Amino acid sequence: MHVLYQDEFLLFVHKPAGLLVHRSPIDKHETEFALQYARALNGGEHVYPVHRLDRPTSGVLVFAKDPETARALGLAMMAGEVNKTYQAVVRGWPAESGFIDHPLREEPEDRRQKGTEQPVRDARSRYRTLATTEIPVAIERYSSSRYALVELYPETGRKHQLRRHMKHINHPIIGDANHGRGRHNRYFAERFGQGRLMLAATAIEFAHPVTGETLVIEAAPEPSFQQVLSIFP
Repeated sequence: MHVLYQDEFLLFVHKPAGLLVHRSPIDKHETEFALQYARALNGGEHVYPVHRLDRPTSGVLVFAKDPETARALGLAMMAGEVNKTYQAVVRGWPAESGFIDHPLREEPEDRRQKGTEQPVRDARSRYRTLATTEIPVAIERYSSSRYALVELYPETGRKHQLRRHMKHINHPIIGDANHGRGRHNRYFAERFGQGRLMLAATAIEFAHPVTGETLVIEAAPEPSFQQVLSIFP
């Protein structure tokens, strides 16, 4: 994990795939977290996570250096004043661009609550297709297989929103064990020697909660993600 940008109030880091942001009741055996690494990068001083990335998702992650900044940025996120950009590799060829307005039932943090009635929340995402490819490999019923590189822009912040929304439009993200297609996931895992989720947070933009200046922090996907992009011409 490394620093992308920091000032007196904020710390932006690049979280690698496979690292939890903080301790979770469903991963009690884990001993390494982005939170502790961020604290070390902040000279051992405490930091406050203001949002989260799923464990298998890599990319831009923001921490505040004091409770007041964390609270202000959290309110800005709730108000839709923080713009996030992701990249993903998906099965099939989506439209050139699209808007997904599909409510999602909340997923409980604790797996022991799975199956219990949870509220349904509104959820909205936009996307645009950056590149497409067709490889001469029969994975399902066709003699070749199509994939696309897309950019995703969540307008709300529901758990697994982008993964569930791409499944909803029949273009699941490669490497998604819960919402993807097993045959395609296995093909990529075997071809590239690793089965990571092909979802990366590549940029975040918002007004600095203290200075008011517009911050745009970007990060290229990590090497394990870029390796898979070799399928695109």
